[in-house]
Amino acid sequence: MKKEILRFSGVKYTYHTVRGETVAVEDLSFSVRESEFVAIIGPSGCGKTTLLSLAAGLLVPSEGEVTSRGSFGYMLQKDHLFPWRTIEKNIRLPLEVKRQNTPEHRERAVNLAKKYGLGEFLQSYPSQLSGGMRQRAALIRTLATDPDILLLDEPFSALDYQTRLNVTEDVSEIIRSEGKTVLLITHDISEAISLADRVLVLSGRPARIAYEHELDFEGVTNPLKRREMNNFSGWFEILWKELNA
Repeated sequence: MKKEILRFSGVKYTYHTVRGETVAVEDLSFSVRESEFVAIIGPSGCGKTTLLSLAAGLLVPSEGEVTSRGSFGYMLQKDHLFPWRTIEKNIRLPLEVKRQNTPEHRERAVNLAKKYGLGEFLQSYPSQLSGGMRQRAALIRTLATDPDILLLDEPFSALDYQTRLNVTEDVSEIIRSEGKTVLLITHDISEAISLADRVLVLSGRPARIAYEHELDFEGVTNPLKRREMNNFSGWFEILWKELNA
């Protein structure tokens, strides 16, 4: 049994504004194990992004506790690559921010880029890359500091459907190969099923865990192959009904 690396215990978070208080999440309890890929789906506005901010320590719970045993890498909806920096310099940015810009760390980041198909684009600029390649560069940048846990906030939502399918396959391969733990937020049920080991379904705001499912695809982790399997549509129907209950 793999060790637990992240835990939410009875977490509540309340936003305070001039108009009053809004409870975003309440009595939220779940855990994530090492090297596990967990996807979280829920109604719009239910507090999914708040959950990631709590996990990363960007927000402090109003009640309850969030504990972790590792460092975090955060990947957002858009790639946010700096247009005036080459891909290599974009990938090195987290090393500069965290004062880890040593020859050893730079070499590791470059080797990751080469390993996953960006070697010939290291001296290119973001405008010279396709949307899918830019998102791959954004993931390599997130991995540059070797985080233990990746927090993915709808990282494919800005891509067209065909590119999205290809990129999810790329990202899945990279994450699985690197043995990373992942917490993914997505609105896309099919995406959650094709990528995750486990899916958590949130209730409406204030968000709680309404349902939890371990996905069984007989060891298949490739997103496109999962979509072709007989039980894919069954999982979709279950999650669709729960999400719209």
